[in-house]
Amino acid sequence: MDENHQPLPETRQPLVSRTLTEWKTLAILGGPILIAQLAQMANGVIDTVMAGHASAEDLAGVGIGSSLWMPLFLFFMGLLGALQPIISGYNGARTTGKIMPATWQGLYIALAGTVVMVLLLTNVQPVLSMLKMEPTTAGITQGYLDAFAWGIPAMLLMNALRGLTDGLGHTRVIMAFSVLSTLINLPLNYIFIYGKLGLPAMGGVGCGWATSLSNGTAAIALLVYLNYSKTFRAFHILADWVKPNWQGIRYILRIGVPIGFTIFVEASMFSVIALFLAPLGPVVVAGHQIALNVVSLLFMLPLSIGMALTLRVSFLIGARAPDTAWLISRSSLILASAIALIFASALYVFSGPIAALYSSDAEVQAVTVRLLTFAAMFQIADVIQVTCISALRGYKDTRIPMFIMLFSFWGIGLPLGYFLTFTDALLPALGAAGFWVGLTAGLTSASLLLGWRLFRYRPAPEPAWASASA
Repeated sequence: MDENHQPLPETRQPLVSRTLTEWKTLAILGGPILIAQLAQMANGVIDTVMAGHASAEDLAGVGIGSSLWMPLFLFFMGLLGALQPIISGYNGARTTGKIMPATWQGLYIALAGTVVMVLLLTNVQPVLSMLKMEPTTAGITQGYLDAFAWGIPAMLLMNALRGLTDGLGHTRVIMAFSVLSTLINLPLNYIFIYGKLGLPAMGGVGCGWATSLSNGTAAIALLVYLNYSKTFRAFHILADWVKPNWQGIRYILRIGVPIGFTIFVEASMFSVIALFLAPLGPVVVAGHQIALNVVSLLFMLPLSIGMALTLRVSFLIGARAPDTAWLISRSSLILASAIALIFASALYVFSGPIAALYSSDAEVQAVTVRLLTFAAMFQIADVIQVTCISALRGYKDTRIPMFIMLFSFWGIGLPLGYFLTFTDALLPALGAAGFWVGLTAGLTSASLLLGWRLFRYRPAPEPAWASASA
């Protein structure tokens, strides 16, 4: 058992002391998760900046290619994310014999996901034709995706193995190998994009090869570490091979598919908003993208705390400490709200300097400042919804939260945003700000409904496969 996870008995320890202890545990678990998330974001930033210096066509090709693979990857990342609470629960219950069988079922799911992603991303020509892309850019996009596809097995392998490492409380492992991937990606991008060390200049296509090689190297290094590390001596990936178990796979899918679909719904909504705003001109689109980038960066902190909360709640449920799980899942809302208030204040006070940091264009800055003001308004709702849904995932409650997010984003946020942006039906057309008002309404709905679900939730009995001895 990892030192980051201590099963707290249901004691009469003072409430404040127990709460602070649990918050400290969240910080220990969440800190490495935050660094791993930032390292993964850095890869996208590196690709964008370096491809942009090659040519506008290379930047466009990489950007469109990324917009095609990212939603698919996020879906499978969420699906495989079910392994974390499952394994953490087994760890808490001290039923470690079930951990490697569950891990192997996750690896089989990752293999199936690899086949799906490779087939789709290496055959995107019909999509590119529908978009009526300029031939040069379309060629770069397809070349980038063809190269990127070689690294898909490594990406999904690492996400499946993250269920093992994070589930056991060792969140620093994926942090280390995510940073390694980023450190490898930077020089490889330089070599492949600009043609160094005797290689031809590949432009945006080189980003795909750099990403594949960096992910592949990190995945191989992770496998070597897991097989030789003293920490994971009891969990031998190869020696503890388990054949496919359809009951086990269905159990993971039952929890993971709603998570993957929820993440896909949220990510796709932002993509749709960007497409809707395109007719309003490049200034509006640029301001929207800047504001969205700032908000996404800030979101990494509450998201990381949420991921740690999922691990902790599932561990405590497995350790038969439901009162402590109840305490941490509810008290985390206080911590999250405090973080949101700090972020909201910073966005409101420093919106001008932030906009200037991204762009020197006065018009773009004006749009960005206005949108960041709306972003400040929905910080509390955004942070509360991710905290609630993370706690519910710790209880393995994912299906109802999926419907809540679908209703809030696609039933409230997007339609309201469209009407406020383009019509005078409710108010004089607000332009891009209308979608941000819609986002605020959608996130508020999600936070209220998920909060209601969390406070009323009572865990259902585990299915037979999950409770059976391995």
